[in-house]
Amino acid sequence: MIDLIGSAVMALAQAAGPEAAQAAAATAQSAAPAAAAVGAASQGVMHFIGQSDAVGKSLFGFLLLMSLASWYLILAKGFTHLRIRQRSRKFLAEFWAASSLEQVENEIATHGAEEPFAHLASHAIHAQKHHAKYGALKLEESGSTAAFVTRTIRKVIDEETARLENGLTVLASVGSTAPFVGLFGTVWGVYHALLSIGMADGVTINRIAGPVGEALIMTGLGLAVAIPAVLAYNAFVRLNRVYLAQLDAFAHDLFTFLTTGQQVADGAHERHERHGRHISLASSREA
Repeated sequence: MIDLIGSAVMALAQAAGPEAAQAAAATAQSAAPAAAAVGAASQGVMHFIGQSDAVGKSLFGFLLLMSLASWYLILAKGFTHLRIRQRSRKFLAEFWAASSLEQVENEIATHGAEEPFAHLASHAIHAQKHHAKYGALKLEESGSTAAFVTRTIRKVIDEETARLENGLTVLASVGSTAPFVGLFGTVWGVYHALLSIGMADGVTINRIAGPVGEALIMTGLGLAVAIPAVLAYNAFVRLNRVYLAQLDAFAHDLFTFLTTGQQVADGAHERHERHGRHISLASSREA
């Protein structure tokens, strides 16, 4: 294939003139080693997998499954975060522009609670109205209205935190174990390569470098699987920390509004968003 492309380039260059033909020949000569290296690397990977035993093939399959799982979580959680942030900004704009809590309830009933801020507001408003109307009918509803609303807000934030952190354990596990799986594959490949070399006659550097070099491919595959998982894990942890800080600040404003009928001062609200402090209503979580 490479020879065919080179011949076509040379034919076009000759038609253009002798100088173009010389430039094309130099370009083809300089590109040939790189193309040969890529082809050799690809052939080395397939040759190593084809010559490996059941353990080597199992390790390669395990790395492949780990890579597929991590990339699925990266794409799925990235899309989910983007969708949640867009819907949260829209809900917050509609919430603070509403004239009353009844209007907010109507909007949530019409469009549904499709993101954490709407979910939190819906449960907090319902808890406040339910306790004010019926009182403490059950043990979980004991205490004042403010205490019951506080417990409801804390419960919702814990649920949303668990939902946002779903899948991060898999990414952390892949990022921490994939290099060792690849290293074990390399050790296993080198061991079998040395055994076959030891039983052969006339050992040369070429007979040693080939099998050992192919065995090192497994270490590279392990790193290729682990690096995206680690980077994605750190990115999602950062996004969750910032988003939960904003949810805590909104919970503080919502609780104050439900219990006193007044919104928190703008300066306090800005400080909560700027510093990302977790208020006492939500469970504190170490990032």
